[in-house]
Amino acid sequence: MEAIKREGTPKTPYVRFDGENGVIEIKGRSIPENSIEFYKPLIDWLENLASTEVSEIAVNVQLEYFNTSSSKCLLDIFKKLELIHKKNSSIEVNWFYEEDDEDMFEAGEDYQSIIGLPFKMIEIEE
Repeated sequence: MEAIKREGTPKTPYVRFDGENGVIEIKGRSIPENSIEFYKPLIDWLENLASTEVSEIAVNVQLEYFNTSSSKCLLDIFKKLELIHKKNSSIEVNWFYEEDDEDMFEAGEDYQSIIGLPFKMIEIEE
């Protein structure tokens, strides 16, 4: 499966979806003009991944800020990953947050409470 890699911009995050190496990364700011348009290819990619054999995926999310529409898209991504996880794939979400960023920490906890995936909350020093 072809990997997706997009460099980050002031409004969109750096993204790398690499099924071959079992790594999914989302880093930076997520305030795109149209979140659905930005995230749809990623969600479609996960849909395709679900039909392949995947043994292990590390999901690294290190966002400094995301808007409401991005949060819905992230939830959609986590739901797709949850389906893949239920097919006997080992998936772990590493949710990175800065030590004084309570909002980002709580966002990670919220996703963790909704989605049936193992979450690891990782504090990073500024």
